[in-house]
Amino acid sequence: METPSPPPARLAPSLTVGAGHPLAIIAGPCVIEAPEQVLELARQLKSEAGAFGVPLVFKASFDKANRSSLESFRGPGLRDGLAALAAVKADTGLPLLTDVHEPAQAEAAAEVVDVLQVPAFLCRQTDLLLACGRSGRAVNIKKGQFMAPHDMGLAVAKVRSTGNYDVTLTERGVSFGYNNLVVDMRGLPIMRRLAPVVFDVTHSLQLPGGLGHATGGARQYHLHLARAAVAAGVDALFVEVHADPPRALSDAATQLSLAEFRTLLTHVLAVRRAVELLAEPAPG
Repeated sequence: METPSPPPARLAPSLTVGAGHPLAIIAGPCVIEAPEQVLELARQLKSEAGAFGVPLVFKASFDKANRSSLESFRGPGLRDGLAALAAVKADTGLPLLTDVHEPAQAEAAAEVVDVLQVPAFLCRQTDLLLACGRSGRAVNIKKGQFMAPHDMGLAVAKVRSTGNYDVTLTERGVSFGYNNLVVDMRGLPIMRRLAPVVFDVTHSLQLPGGLGHATGGARQYHLHLARAAVAAGVDALFVEVHADPPRALSDAATQLSLAEFRTLLTHVLAVRRAVELLAEPAPG
């Protein structure tokens, strides 16, 4: 039986996700390490996405406020981070996404980016959801590792209560015991009844706190999860990419290289074409 599709969500003036629209890609580094780093990576990702003909939203965080260790790199902060993202937009013209952790950050971030992201651990924070909704920007809510898929309808309703219907939900795995995440593929069609769904490939590979002082990961499974999610009918993929993942200052265990990103696009677009072919009415 077909899963009912929610209304599409407009992430940017020229980019809509949902039923009847192309698979979109949200990609970029975990965190802004330096202005020149994000600008060069944005240029490279724009070139890669353009070669495949896929719509791209560039993502990067100005602050990683929920790191395992106090010594973990957090980023440049709101002012300098938004300045770096504004430079990316001016140079590349790409739509931008960044996450906000406090209601007061939403208005400032909305002046620069196209999509405000609510982090998974904050997906029930009413004031944050309302502030994001009132910003007028699209809102991407990450499903908490502790949340059931159908319960995310309450978070969507909070944003939509502001009159903002450009809402997406992101799956990033569910806590499974200690230091482990699993992805329940049933959750993707369940959430897709509520809003267009994004699958977070790289955060679903995390082993939270698995290094004792930091987050480990299982990058070797990224293609398996991405292909399965596209086969399940998601509307977009979220992928963290770094020019040199082993040297990344955050989430080095799960970010993909540009070569891995290119291979990922090849695989998921082939799966997407197969899914679309199967959905076509039988001749006669």
